[in-house]
Amino acid sequence: MSVSQYNSPRSTGRGVHFYQLPLLAIAGTADRRKHLVSIACAVGILTFGFEMSGLRAEEIDNEREYRACMTEAVANPGAAYVKAVRWRDLGGGNAADHCAASAKIGMGQYKDGAQHLEKLAQNGKVKTELKAQLLGQAAQGWLLADEPERAEASASAALALVPNRPEFLIDRAQAMAARKNYGNALNDLDRAIALDSDREDAFVFRATAKRFLDDLDGAMADIKVALILDNNHVDGLLERGILHRLQNNKDAARRDWLLILSLEPDSAAAVAAQKNLEFMDVKAQ
Repeated sequence: MSVSQYNSPRSTGRGVHFYQLPLLAIAGTADRRKHLVSIACAVGILTFGFEMSGLRAEEIDNEREYRACMTEAVANPGAAYVKAVRWRDLGGGNAADHCAASAKIGMGQYKDGAQHLEKLAQNGKVKTELKAQLLGQAAQGWLLADEPERAEASASAALALVPNRPEFLIDRAQAMAARKNYGNALNDLDRAIALDSDREDAFVFRATAKRFLDDLDGAMADIKVALILDNNHVDGLLERGILHRLQNNKDAARRDWLLILSLEPDSAAAVAAQKNLEFMDVKAQ
């Protein structure tokens, strides 16, 4: 999902076009890539349980190496990949492979990274919980690679291992929405929110899905909840601006989009907000 996708407006199904985040993606490519690698780092540190060739996972030197490598995958993925390969050659095994795969995602090699993660998840020595986390990470990689069918398959595989996990339901909903399967995306988001009602991202996702299904009242209700949970959630503000514009409340839409520009001027949401403002002003002339 490249930033170039913001260069043409998307139809909402009501004959009105807006610049928006790609389908249910709540962040731009660079933002999502860093977030995904950060999540991988946190997951890796919290669940350090890989077996390594000739080594025991609990050996402190190897755990420290894993922590350092996963942290560097966020800040400098190219250097992290080189270190991970070298460490793997020295016996780092699956832990080194996970860092290498995460670094690939960080470098923008989404397809290779996702394939690497899936292969690692297939290792019989990886425990069920960690296997599901790897598949969930792979699903996000496939989304970044614009391969929603593969993303949906990975997320479904993760859910088969660990049912009723909100983050995997949200991953699968994103993949379904990318294939314009908004009804099933909505079902997964309903389940995710029932399991964890404090996730503002899930409410924003569900609002977008409802908008595509022409349920504007339901969409606005979800955005209200999302912005109660986080009143500066720029993706929620972007969605609320779109909903205001659909209701022909141009002043309210303008306020939301301008607020995004003041809160996070370098974000993907700001790019979309700026284009929406320009588009609205051109239409008004």
